Amino acid sequence: MTTALDRYFHISERGSSIGTEIRAGVVTFFAMAYIILLNPLILGTGADSAGTTLGVSRVAAVTAFTAGILTIAFGLIAKYPFGIAAGLGLNTLIAATAVAGEGLTWEQAMGLVVIEGIIIVLLAISGFRTLVFEAIPQSMKAAMSVGIGAFIAIIGFVGGGFVTRVPDAAGTTVPVSLGIGGSIATWPTVVFIVGLLLCGVLVVRNVPGGLFIGIVTATVLALIIEAVLHLGPASADNPGGWGMAIPAAPDGFGTIPDLSLIGNVDPFGAFVQIGAVSASLLVFTLLLANFFDAMGTMTGLGTQAGLTDETGVLPDMKKALIVEGIGAVVGGAASASSNTVYADSAAGIGDGARTGLANVTTGLLFIAAMFFTPLYEIVPLEAASPVLVIVGAMMMSGVRQIDWSNFHNALPAFLTIMVMPFTYSIANGIGVGFITFTLMYFVAGRAKDIHWIMWVVSALFVVFFAADPIMAAVG
Repeated sequence: MTTALDRYFHISERGSSIGTEIRAGVVTFFAMAYIILLNPLILGTGADSAGTTLGVSRVAAVTAFTAGILTIAFGLIAKYPFGIAAGLGLNTLIAATAVAGEGLTWEQAMGLVVIEGIIIVLLAISGFRTLVFEAIPQSMKAAMSVGIGAFIAIIGFVGGGFVTRVPDAAGTTVPVSLGIGGSIATWPTVVFIVGLLLCGVLVVRNVPGGLFIGIVTATVLALIIEAVLHLGPASADNPGGWGMAIPAAPDGFGTIPDLSLIGNVDPFGAFVQIGAVSASLLVFTLLLANFFDAMGTMTGLGTQAGLTDETGVLPDMKKALIVEGIGAVVGGAASASSNTVYADSAAGIGDGARTGLANVTTGLLFIAAMFFTPLYEIVPLEAASPVLVIVGAMMMSGVRQIDWSNFHNALPAFLTIMVMPFTYSIANGIGVGFITFTLMYFVAGRAKDIHWIMWVVSALFVVFFAADPIMAAVG
């Protein structure tokens, strides 16, 4: 059995072990588990034009269900350790633009996600998505990987309370701040700092499972602090509280998940409600964001895990892209929003994950989380976030692959790296980088070195960034 498992997932071939894969899969789960709490807050609380609300508990159930099923499927079929769950930027686009902005019902909005997913799958089956991967210059692939590292790190800093957003009402030119009002002297942030330093020490000392040990230790510290001080959730009146999950010992298990949202979709209602042009633009926006968010994430994770070839492309990429594309279809059909590969999977890769067995572990924990709600509420975001910062630091090594001596290479790479964390979007960073790359190479007299796909994709990103005024113009 062990030998068959090893052969199927190529565990020894990739320099890993069954124990390492299982442990790292647990690390990935706790790095991603916040989506079970956050996705319901984005999708489950707002009413649509018909007055319908999806409901927090129902969205939480389908979020965990789709993440579990798709993560396991990706592990079994693509055999890579890349977790899949509801995409954060994509769910916000659905809630804020499609439902709140365009007045669609939740069923109509999720129908657009299904259509977008079908197109993604067809593009993957045709080989076009793989062709795009291969057309991207090596310097831009390196920049994408480094940018994702920076993006992961900022997620960790914000999740740990080390960096906070300054409200616009403050009237300051500084968009973010150190801690709360310049102070990091809150107990949840102390947990983050202790976890960060401990993970750093364990990595330096090459301790096997160092990141897993760091999460467990930080969680135990958080449990003790909450038991003694009763900090509660963070709010305007309690800025020193926990950012999301409140660390506490489980008080019960056996929750029956409500999966009644599965199948509540209307694929064509949006075209009737807001017109074919506006609905098509929404599908295009979802498509481009999902297409390149997944592409950039796979590139970064594959590079970090040492699984890409000399051109920066994952072997058997087509199979992985098809499964990832199905994530959008399944996510939309379940009203969980488009599911995609998660950059947070870098946490498990940093702890040794190299095969799909880690994904199977992560997926099983997502499935278990539907029934055992406290499973993902025990570990606060502040205890899991240090791992993301550590992994972000690991991914910075890719800057050595970028030719900084020529500005037509340096500027696109720099913008790709910087825009990802500052806009909280992998797709935005790729889009800005691609457009700049094409323009810089053209003015440098090197138009012949620009692959025709880069011209096409750059033009599509121009439309992507202008989507709002275009939609306003067409009514």
